[in-house]
Amino acid sequence: MHIPPYIKKRSWQLFLLGIFTGSIIAYLILIFMYGKMYANLLTETIELRAENQQLVRQNEALLHDKEKLEQENEWFIQSIDVRFTNSNEFRFDKLTTHQLSSQIKDELQDTIGKDVKTVAENSDLIESLIEKSTFEVDDLAYAFVVKKMVFSEQMVLELEIKFAP
Repeated sequence: MHIPPYIKKRSWQLFLLGIFTGSIIAYLILIFMYGKMYANLLTETIELRAENQQLVRQNEALLHDKEKLEQENEWFIQSIDVRFTNSNEFRFDKLTTHQLSSQIKDELQDTIGKDVKTVAENSDLIESLIEKSTFEVDDLAYAFVVKKMVFSEQMVLELEIKFAP
């Protein structure tokens, strides 16, 4: 069997030359586009690393300032813990207990971040705020009597539940 010599025909030579030239041009365009994309990504990566380093330095400076302030002002109130002394009498489920405690925490949200000494000096205001407020859950109004308040980094309130008049 004999393969015809198409390589000697001028039309086939031009066709193969076109395929070869086109593939070289396509490869050069691909390399150019890849190089541009890689250069843009490299520039973006360098900018992001510089920004990251700047933010890390800024964060370290802020943490250092915070530690310095915490050493100067010894204690701040960081959280509020609400405990109910007679929740067994009312047989509350966890949802009702959580809703009541979250309403009380929302009422006292302004004390978080304040100095413990300042909040302890104003404990009468906190006590009257809690005792004069009524909190509603499931169309029932509840009032509270403050039994015990402890001030440290965590403000602990022990409250007695009663129905609001």
